[in-house]
Amino acid sequence: MKRSMRTRLILVFSTMLILIVFCMCTVNVFLLPRYYQMTKVAQMKRVYSQAYDICKGIKWAEQSSEATNNVYDKLDILSSNSNVDVYVVQIEAYADSGDLARVQCVYPTDSDRVRDAMWQQLGKYVKAIYFNEALGENCVRLSKTDNCEVYKVYDERIDSNFIELTGVLPDNYWMYLRTNYQSINESVKVSNQFMIYVGILAVIFGVFAMLFVSNQYTKPIMKLAKHAENMKKLNFSSRYEEERDDEIGILGNSMNALSDKLEETISELKTANNELQLDLQRRSEQEEMRQEFLANVSHELKTPIALIQGYAEGLIDNVNDDSESREFYCEVIVDEANKMNKMVKRLLSLNELEFGNGKVRMEHFDLNEILDSAVNSNEILFKKNGVELSYSRGKEPVLVWADEYMIEEVVTNYISNALNHVKYEKKIEIKIVPQEGNARVSVFNTGDPIPEEDVEKIWSKFYKVDKAHTREYGGNGIGLSIVKAVMEAHNQKYGVNNYDNGVEFWFELDTKNTLINESVD
Repeated sequence: MKRSMRTRLILVFSTMLILIVFCMCTVNVFLLPRYYQMTKVAQMKRVYSQAYDICKGIKWAEQSSEATNNVYDKLDILSSNSNVDVYVVQIEAYADSGDLARVQCVYPTDSDRVRDAMWQQLGKYVKAIYFNEALGENCVRLSKTDNCEVYKVYDERIDSNFIELTGVLPDNYWMYLRTNYQSINESVKVSNQFMIYVGILAVIFGVFAMLFVSNQYTKPIMKLAKHAENMKKLNFSSRYEEERDDEIGILGNSMNALSDKLEETISELKTANNELQLDLQRRSEQEEMRQEFLANVSHELKTPIALIQGYAEGLIDNVNDDSESREFYCEVIVDEANKMNKMVKRLLSLNELEFGNGKVRMEHFDLNEILDSAVNSNEILFKKNGVELSYSRGKEPVLVWADEYMIEEVVTNYISNALNHVKYEKKIEIKIVPQEGNARVSVFNTGDPIPEEDVEKIWSKFYKVDKAHTREYGGNGIGLSIVKAVMEAHNQKYGVNNYDNGVEFWFELDTKNTLINESVD
């Protein structure tokens, strides 16, 4: 079973608190009594040293009451502030027996109370000092110096422990210090109980604290995990957006940078892959186009070459001697050569457009002028074919952005195509239709509609809907291919519409003065 980081943090924190409480209780049991005893011994020695300094040089029997009272006051202050009973006693002992001959309590002055309470204990210490007698089971020496000795004493009468210090003063005076030494075991027990209660409260409080603290870390980590999951799914729109100055913030920023780098790399790979596929497709298409081009060119050039060759051989062989026949032969040769020259030029233009070698030079010009020029150039053909032309120039200029030379080629091809296919009423209508952001040029001619199955094919090179009719006017199926290449180079729309009485070819040009096309279909 998986455990979350939050659960682990809480468990670790709680375990640490429990271990700390356990260690403190253990230290209390084993070390606190010794430390407490050492502290008490040091305190007794310090009080003895201070009391010794106070009593040093005092002649108790010779001092005036005012001087002794001053000493008493100082000893009272010392005893009260240190919580240590201070006694100054004059002791005389029998040299042979070791018994105390006389005990006189100099401080405090209640000698009867001191004699009754301290006689036996002082006797033990004096005998131990002078006669090396044993102190008994209830008395343990803790420390010994040249001037004093410290004992731990159990008083059976009041069932209590004391720390007592016995030190010598000049002139057979002794200083006796006594302080209550409570049972340290009881103190340890109370301390341990208190530590356990505090530890339980600390664990409970710590759990809630760790819940809050862990949320501050687990939440951003979960966000990072979600961010990483999105990166795994190649969804790079996900971002870590928290502003932090700690390690999590650094990790989040690093993951954002990694996400951006991965997105950039994948984008480059996709672009390279797409370009590779396009290149492979282009190579395949170019190979097909090359083969198709060679076949179509061979087919288209075969007839005029055969005609030129035949009429040239006729001229060489003097098939007809009259000048009119020779002139006719020469006109056929020249006409077919012109057709071949025109076809080659158009093929070269188309080749440049299709392979991106023909650069589009964007210019700002009036579309009306292009149509005027094309109509004027074909005016003789309109009259020769008996065409009723419908074209009226607008009063306002129609300014467009395009390559003027290429657009003139498109208009010329549309009008030429209309002249070659006009029938019945023999009407041709040329017009400009302003639209939002662009202008549409359309060329309509009465005649037979284009079969639906051929509508998409007419833009292909060398494709002819009616091959016999196309051959009559010398067409080679390249004009509409040039239109397609020009309009695609301009990234503009073009097309054809069938009507019951004829066909309309159209194209559109940009009229906006902005760099980016705002209307996207």
